[in-house]
Amino acid sequence: MNSQPMGFKIGQTNSESELIRQCKRQDRRAQKLLYEQQSPVMLTVCRRYISDADMAQEMMLSGFVKVFGKIEQYKSEGSFQGWIRRIMVTTCLEWIRNNQQLYKEVDLDEINPAVDFETADQSLEAEDLMQMIQELPQGYQTIFNLYAIEGYTHKEIAEQLEISINTSKSQLSRARSLLQRKLAASEKEIKKRNNGS
Repeated sequence: MNSQPMGFKIGQTNSESELIRQCKRQDRRAQKLLYEQQSPVMLTVCRRYISDADMAQEMMLSGFVKVFGKIEQYKSEGSFQGWIRRIMVTTCLEWIRNNQQLYKEVDLDEINPAVDFETADQSLEAEDLMQMIQELPQGYQTIFNLYAIEGYTHKEIAEQLEISINTSKSQLSRARSLLQRKLAASEKEIKKRNNGS
């Protein structure tokens, strides 16, 4: 006799809607499956905001606790992964607000404002760019991620971080300036290596 819950089969035949339905019923196997499917992507999201690997993992786990606690609120409107992602981002932002100095300023003298992201050499990999973003001061990194990667508006960022819209814009501008300087230095190093070989 089949010991699985009615309408739920473990394996690739699961539709997302069925998985969500079972999670809403607090089915532990469905929750485990959902976690296994989504955790690699969500850990990457958390690492964008929290550079410490252990803390990023802790925030992801905390985020999943919220996902399972709030899953009744998901009304199948829009991407389910996007819904989970927003919970992860919010969880990370709460931790950052409580534990970090978000707005420590950095000296930006000698920045070349003419440098643009498009000037980066093709040898620069996406992971190199992500590493540069992770090296930004916490406030710059957070706002850059929210605006450039997650697609939040300055108004949404201001509400999430409890800051003014102008502060959000200023932090983004300074983050871009720092990234431009890092990209220019990286491009110079790549050209130097290529010319020397």
